[in-house]
Amino acid sequence: MTEPRRPQRAVPRKVVITGATGFIGTAVLSELARIRGEEPGSPALRLRVVGRRDLPEGSPADEWVRADLSDPGSLRDSCAGADVLVHLASLIGSDERQCAAVNTEGTTVLMDQARRAGVGRIVHLSTSAVYGAGPHRDIAVDGVAPAPVSPASRTRLAGEGPALAAGAVVLRPGLVTGPGDRWVVPGLAQLLEATGALWGGGRALLSLVAVGDLARLIARLALGDAPPGGTVWHASHPEPVRTGALVRALAGRGIVPPVERELSEAECLERLAASGSRMSRRQFWLLAEDHWYDSREIWEAADCAPGPGPLARLDEAAAWYRQHMTLA
Repeated sequence: MTEPRRPQRAVPRKVVITGATGFIGTAVLSELARIRGEEPGSPALRLRVVGRRDLPEGSPADEWVRADLSDPGSLRDSCAGADVLVHLASLIGSDERQCAAVNTEGTTVLMDQARRAGVGRIVHLSTSAVYGAGPHRDIAVDGVAPAPVSPASRTRLAGEGPALAAGAVVLRPGLVTGPGDRWVVPGLAQLLEATGALWGGGRALLSLVAVGDLARLIARLALGDAPPGGTVWHASHPEPVRTGALVRALAGRGIVPPVERELSEAECLERLAASGSRMSRRQFWLLAEDHWYDSREIWEAADCAPGPGPLARLDEAAAWYRQHMTLA
């Protein structure tokens, strides 16, 4: 029996990346640079970063173009001569108008620039938060109607439209963990500190992905030709993680204190309200209810191994978390 034919890779010469100084973007830029330097037979890639922030010293980028997604004129010619656009930049905030200017209007202009430049491959990062409140259990793409509840997720959902029209592969990851994570694990730690307990037995099933694995997937999609563009995919690890297992894994690595007590969700919400914590009820329910989105297909379509999973990857991230978090 012959082995199935692997998708042919058409490696481009120039890749444009937005959001390259952010949490996920930093990992993607590093992965593209690794491929350029370490994969046998890989043609030379030129990496152009488009963004507002100066690149850190030692960045592997070949070019830097100063541009702001909220300033359409600054995006002119941002994709000139490029083969691929990897659009990772977004604004996460509470101001609807500002989020729309970046996530919807800025994306629209950027996609128009990509089309004008004849870019042949686009990867666009969205979020599973577009589905809104759970519980969601083993949901296929649009298996429930998107119902975003925040300015960021509403405008990112709207931004998917112009990306799809331009032929992008649109990714909706769930919770992303690893070095650079400023919300998932730190937020979980704050909730545990506020409640002093694990809610509902930690049974909730969550779609998680380690940032390095997500970066590998994004790079594979950028440099390959499968799956086709104009499509939406969930992009977490295929196996969901229970909240309780995540807490135990973090405690075992000294990232959060051990949690011995279990309380109901209602009791934990009462404690959260009384604690004065900045964490909201919405943030609590993201970790207390099922938020599991079927992500198996994208790894198969991209011919990319998903890796051992986000809990196993905590060994690689533990030192970063311990350095940047204070145990209660």
